[in-house]
Amino acid sequence: MPTLAENTTHIDLANAKPKGLSLTQLGVPLQEGTVIKKGTLPEFIQLFEDGKAGRRFQNIRITAVKTREGDSESAKLIVQFEVFGDENVPVAANSGFGITLCAGTDNLVELPPTSAFLPYADTWYENHYVYDTTTHFFDQCDRLQLTLRADQVRMI
Repeated sequence: MPTLAENTTHIDLANAKPKGLSLTQLGVPLQEGTVIKKGTLPEFIQLFEDGKAGRRFQNIRITAVKTREGDSESAKLIVQFEVFGDENVPVAANSGFGITLCAGTDNLVELPPTSAFLPYADTWYENHYVYDTTTHFFDQCDRLQLTLRADQVRMI
């Protein structure tokens, strides 16, 4: 059975202004004291074990937000991307991806792995995910590690 190999990359996060349409569309409270960090990656390919392209992730956007809601301060990580399965579909629920928040070369915390929404082959799907984290990890985080997990697929 064809298997997509695990593949890992890092995405740097930089401080950003707490304003703009992209934040409004995400529902981010744009108020005094809101802190934003953003990172992007145009494309990341998950290869088959033989080295051929198998799944494409594009327009990867990371938005980290620390804000106040009522009398509580919270931190969230919003992950958005488009994914395309090149003539293949997962055999079962796909193994998806994992995210680790990092401070330089140090791993801070691994977030729960998540399956990507990819029900059919040869079609692009927009994916949005949100993770809660602590303000402590938010303050330290300056990059994240994105790991596309190994996955068995059926060829179309």
